[in-house]
Amino acid sequence: MTTTILCGVMAAEDISVLYISAKLNAALDPPATRTPVPHLPNPSALHGARGRRGREGRAGKGRAQPSRSPPPGPAARPPAQPAPRYRVSVTVVGDMGAVALSGALCLGLLWRLWAGAGGSCSERCCQGRDAACVSSGWREDGGYGTCYCDGGCRRTRDCCHDHGHACPAHPCIVGEWSHWSGCAEQCKPSLRIRRRYVQQEPTNAGEPCPALEEKAGCLEYLTYQGQDCGHEHVPAFITTSEYDKERKLRAASSPWPSDKETGYCVEFKTESLSHYCALENRPYARWMQYLREGHTVCVACQPPAMNTDTHRCSGDGHNADGGKILHWEAVGNSRCQGTWKKIRQLKQCSCPLVHSFIFT
Repeated sequence: MTTTILCGVMAAEDISVLYISAKLNAALDPPATRTPVPHLPNPSALHGARGRRGREGRAGKGRAQPSRSPPPGPAARPPAQPAPRYRVSVTVVGDMGAVALSGALCLGLLWRLWAGAGGSCSERCCQGRDAACVSSGWREDGGYGTCYCDGGCRRTRDCCHDHGHACPAHPCIVGEWSHWSGCAEQCKPSLRIRRRYVQQEPTNAGEPCPALEEKAGCLEYLTYQGQDCGHEHVPAFITTSEYDKERKLRAASSPWPSDKETGYCVEFKTESLSHYCALENRPYARWMQYLREGHTVCVACQPPAMNTDTHRCSGDGHNADGGKILHWEAVGNSRCQGTWKKIRQLKQCSCPLVHSFIFT
């Protein structure tokens, strides 16, 4: 099939009308797999009255107009069709010097008509996966047929050819983390929370938002009235040493003056632990995965976990000999617990970070 487009050009010297004839040849596929050729608008509309007279002269010849099938419904996405093969040939009539620039403009128009015949996402961008956000034409993969402008077309690889330009992806943007909250409950293992908020929602399949809330285990040693909780004869409640950074931020409200703060470290050898420790994969509790039988761990005792009267932490094994079995429990997951034996008490801890904990 051959389509001819006539581009009228006014020459600057003699005001005569010259033109460039550009033919768009499309090789037809076999009837069983024929791919419809995009319908090009009648180019004679570009020539004003001359074009109108041309249409009137051809109106009575009964020339059949190509028709396009309506796009399929949004329920399913059809498989990709092979792209039609095109060949463009150009014939120039008139003085080449006078129409060189106009000829280039004509070819640009031809290309725009050919490329623009495919589906376009201009003013059609849809968020998320939306089967109704559909068009018909050229796709980004070079195929021709049904194409989409929704946020899921990247994953299904059936975006319209201009999706990347018309619907640029914007990632989610979140703010900074808030400060950790206090423990939800006093005098027993509980949870603390921190949050951050979305400043810009993702659009057009942009990077999704990360987690907006984090939780971590904690244990308060004072009641809301400021009285000591009186933890005695309880397991050693431990958590990651990272918790100590947040706890120091609240040192101003602690009954311990900063210039008198002191502490110590206790080394233990783990004897046993429940399998729930290895199964823990929540972001705030992954430190539990590093607990292993037979490993030496360091646990720091610092205010406010340190008792204001005894200057010791509950469960530190004070006065216990090396053969006594002591119990410990991970704050944030009461099922992650086990036993250990005290090795020695030191002034400072020297274990690797993954084996460094604090009494809470």
